Amino acid sequence: MQLVSLVQYLKAFNHSLTMGVVFPSILFLGLYLSIRLNLVQLRMLPVAFRQLLKKQENAEGNISHYEAIASVLAGNFGTGNISGMAVALSTGGPGALVWMWIMAFLGSAIQYASCILGVQYRTKNSKQEYVGGPMYYLSSGLGWNKLAAAFALFTIFAAFTVGNFAQVNSIALPLAKIGIHPLLSGVAVALLTAAVILGGISRFAKVASSIVPIMALFYFASALYILAQHISELPRLFAMMFRSAFDLSAGVGGVLGYGMLRAISTGFDRGLFATDAGTGIVPIMQAGARSEHPVMDGVVTLVAPICVMVVCTTTALVLLATGVWRETGLESTLMVTEAFTQGMGGGFGYTVVILSLVLFSYTTILAWGCCGEKACGYLFGTHNVGRFQLLYILLIPLGALLRVDLTWVLADLCISLMLITNLAAVARLSPLVIGESRAYFATHRV
Repeated sequence: MQLVSLVQYLKAFNHSLTMGVVFPSILFLGLYLSIRLNLVQLRMLPVAFRQLLKKQENAEGNISHYEAIASVLAGNFGTGNISGMAVALSTGGPGALVWMWIMAFLGSAIQYASCILGVQYRTKNSKQEYVGGPMYYLSSGLGWNKLAAAFALFTIFAAFTVGNFAQVNSIALPLAKIGIHPLLSGVAVALLTAAVILGGISRFAKVASSIVPIMALFYFASALYILAQHISELPRLFAMMFRSAFDLSAGVGGVLGYGMLRAISTGFDRGLFATDAGTGIVPIMQAGARSEHPVMDGVVTLVAPICVMVVCTTTALVLLATGVWRETGLESTLMVTEAFTQGMGGGFGYTVVILSLVLFSYTTILAWGCCGEKACGYLFGTHNVGRFQLLYILLIPLGALLRVDLTWVLADLCISLMLITNLAAVARLSPLVIGESRAYFATHRV
């Protein structure tokens, strides 16, 4: 009973944080950067895709642009694209997806600025690897050393909750339905994680660049197959989403616009969880890329949010088209497996979701592990990174045993704290980003 009360308290606190701080911060800063950068997230999107496969001949860095984005997508393509959409629809209704898109659009401009700053203020650690991210531009760019340490600490906590517990928990749920004990699932994931994470960012980037495209296309194609069977219903579903997103009717306790508030809160929470736009982990990953100019690093990262939201949208539409989102007794991954089972028939749909989820979650665990390493290295020195890696791997089985609602609320809270800290730095350094961007685009053809 006490645990239930704690979860409810944390949910209420995170809801207040989202509506009182996160939502207005992303709205105003995202709009400000979008306007001052001439809608860079739309204007430069074709350039971002072209730049992705371009070779950087004389650039300095540890990994290629493609490997960096694959690493970013490895962190993005996780339970937020599958289980997270079930949570979004059951909590915030169909309108949550609309607010996810709005959050991703505004967050993309913030992410662009963050990645420019991440490369601008990156440095080399004792292993001669490039490291960067909000903790470095908070300290070197602004002299806010205490806030930089706080961000690094939030990142470490987020690595355990968002990148570890939430991912393995979503793997264990459906596997438990077919007789595999959650602890066994957790141990298996821990062993697979150890095989890669102990090899550093270069090994992770190679694994991510190999797995991410295949798993994303496989899942996306399966979802499109189901939607093709319901193509006549899609206009009605989109209309329902927009009506729900801006529903001003009275809800719980007679509060006017309650449905819209829930859609906004849930949409922003799930959008943050799925895309990580503005949270600060993308500039941490991008800091290791071979860079010709910080502005182009910002441009390249515009690919990630659009790819993630396309996958999220197809998942949500499958849940809506099959009607599974209204069924009681289904939560998290189980709702999605039921939708794909109905849509594809037999056990094939179930297999698609489980296989995709395992791969998505596995690469997300790896990505967040790398981000946690960088935060640990910043706070405690690179000689202590090995201890973090060991603890990160050993705690993976614990995530398989945690309550679903506790796992998600802790993950959302950590993400919100990271984002608020990062936004403070991006807002303060935004004149630098705007000046660098205008100067680069004025003198370079892209």
